[in-house]
Amino acid sequence: MTGVEYRKFLTRSEPEKSLTHGRKRSVGRNNRGRITTRHKGGGVKKLYREIDFLFDKKDIPARVDSVEYDPYRTAFIGLLIYRDGEKRYAVLPSGLEPGEEIIASQTATLKKGNRLPLKNIPVGTQIYNMEIYPGSGAKFVRGGGTFAEVLAQDPPYSQVRLPSGEVRKINDSAWASIGQVSNEEASLINIGNAGRSRRMGIRPTVRGSAMNPVDHPYGGGEGRAMRGTRRPKNKWGRGVRGVKTRKPKKYSSDFILQKRK
Repeated sequence: MTGVEYRKFLTRSEPEKSLTHGRKRSVGRNNRGRITTRHKGGGVKKLYREIDFLFDKKDIPARVDSVEYDPYRTAFIGLLIYRDGEKRYAVLPSGLEPGEEIIASQTATLKKGNRLPLKNIPVGTQIYNMEIYPGSGAKFVRGGGTFAEVLAQDPPYSQVRLPSGEVRKINDSAWASIGQVSNEEASLINIGNAGRSRRMGIRPTVRGSAMNPVDHPYGGGEGRAMRGTRRPKNKWGRGVRGVKTRKPKKYSSDFILQKRK
């Protein structure tokens, strides 16, 4: 079992009460209580922090008051206090310390945490919290330790390499933040035992070969039986492992310059 030494990074243990609220989790069930996503359920209660992904307060500096843990995401979050007194939570970049100031502005400097349009960001810069189109709010690159890279400027688009390796054209009026998302060790965590998985809300996964024939295409047989089917498939008989599931004529395919590996 491995984890992150949070004491080295976090500066506050309790969240800002005005920016939190309870949240009912669907735990993989639909409105009739039927399982729609397997292996979800249980887990400890979590308090939801309202994160600002829109960044609609432009040209107003904000001071980072604290670095905090968020149970709903792998990145660290920070409490921003703006010059006008408003408080908001935001996903923090790696290396940003309490007391430093950040700003969202067309003329912002290339400093960690600052936010500006893609057309104003030089080629080779690491970015995160990226919009997919102007005004949509941050949709891409929000996981702990991730970053995208600006590869080229080709108005009215910017070419960006995403963490998956995909190279995509994004409207150059879309906004992004400078830097790499905090908590780079998030991808190195090993859950370690079953109890920790259950506390995280992850229920057990049963092998298809351990089921009965009525429950799975791999089920049944005496002892350890071979798969017995020509191609690998899931519980419902649909192909898996290398089967392409993306729609050939998806609207956003024209913006993909290089597919992910």
